[in-house]
Amino acid sequence: MDQRTIVCLSCPKGCRVTVKANGDDIKDISGHECPQGIEYAKNEYLNPTRILPTTVRVKNGQIALVPVKTAAPIPKGKIGEAMQKLAEVEVEAPIKLGQVIVENIVETGVDVVATRSIKAKN
Repeated sequence: MDQRTIVCLSCPKGCRVTVKANGDDIKDISGHECPQGIEYAKNEYLNPTRILPTTVRVKNGQIALVPVKTAAPIPKGKIGEAMQKLAEVEVEAPIKLGQVIVENIVETGVDVVATRSIKAKN
């Protein structure tokens, strides 16, 4: 039986939740202080996901980089591949807050969006 301790990030308590499982069959979850901890631990054990914040290059902008993030969490195992893809991206200014920079990053169904507006050079 596999046993893993996960720090729950669902609320500020930061409970250390223990998950016991046989493969994908979860047998026990303990250590959580609220119901959110159960769902968080299940998801984190079976399919961990993360929001990916980073930057991409800007062409003809007032600054050289625009901060971006995935519009939803993506599988943790795809983070490296997504970073490599975003390292190849350069977008033309002007850029608006919320603008889609890359659609369907690494076939996750999740878009990458700008988290800041960037004006074009004068």
